[in-house]
Amino acid sequence: MTTITQSGVTALPVKKAARAEGMPFIHQVSTMTARAFRNSLRVPFAIIPGVLISIFFLFIYTGTLGDAAGFLPGLRGQSYLGFILPLSVLSAALSGSSLAGDGIVRDIENGYFDKLMLTPANRAALLLGHMISGAFLLVIQTGIVISVAVLMGLEPATGIGGVLALMGISLLLGTAFAGLPVGVALMSGSSAATSGASFLFFPLSFLTASFVPLNLLSGWIETAAYLNPVTYVIEAGRALLNTGWDGDVILRGFSSILLMAAIFFTFALFALRVRMKRK
Repeated sequence: MTTITQSGVTALPVKKAARAEGMPFIHQVSTMTARAFRNSLRVPFAIIPGVLISIFFLFIYTGTLGDAAGFLPGLRGQSYLGFILPLSVLSAALSGSSLAGDGIVRDIENGYFDKLMLTPANRAALLLGHMISGAFLLVIQTGIVISVAVLMGLEPATGIGGVLALMGISLLLGTAFAGLPVGVALMSGSSAATSGASFLFFPLSFLTASFVPLNLLSGWIETAAYLNPVTYVIEAGRALLNTGWDGDVILRGFSSILLMAAIFFTFALFALRVRMKRK
C-alpha cells in the first residue's frame, strides 16, 4: 500500500498504511483543508479580486441607493449599508467558491489527485478539504468587507455577536457553494469550465430582493425570490445587521444554506464517482 506526499508517492510499511486507513474522518478533513488552504495562499491574486469587487459594489450600492432607507417602506429608520452588505458578502461567496474548484483542477493537472485516489483516504474528505479551505478564505474576505463597512459607518444592531454570526453564515455559504465548481472540476478537469460554473450562481443573487425589501417585489420576480434559497440567506444577514436577533429569519437562512450544501455536495460526490469510473 502507499501513501502520498506533495512531492510524490512514498512506500510505507503495511502497519503505517493501516494506521492511515484508520485515521479519523475529521483528521483527514483537517489535513486536506490545511494543505488546500496553504496552496491557495500561495496565489494571493486569486483572492484579492473577490475582495475588491465586493468592496467596489458596496460603495456603488450605498452611493446610488443609500438614501433609499429614508422613504422605502420597511426600511425607514434602518441603515441601507446594513441592508446591502449581505449582498456584498454573497458576491464574495460566489467569487470565492471557484477557488475550491481551482484547487481540484491543479491537483488533477499535476497528477496529485489521482495519486490521492490510490490511498485509503475517505473520498468525502478529499472533497471537503478543498471546499472548507475555500470557505475559510471567504471568511477572510468577509472580514475585510465588513471592516470597510464599519469604516463607512455601519453599526450592527446585534453588535459583535451579529458580525460573528454573519461570518459564520459566510463560512457555511462558501462551503455550500463550493460543491458546484468542485463537481465541475472533477468532471471536466478544466479550469475554464470550473470558473464558468461559478457564474451560474450570479442569477441567484439577482433573482431575489437585492435592492429593496422582499415585500415590495411583484410579479414573476416576487415568485422567483420566494423560491430562491439565497433570498433567505440574505434576509438572515439583514436581520443580524439591521433589526436584531430574529430567530425565525435566521433559522430560515441557515436551513437554506444546509439545503444548498446537501444538493451541491451530492453533485460533487456524483462527479467523483464519474471520474473514478473513467480510470
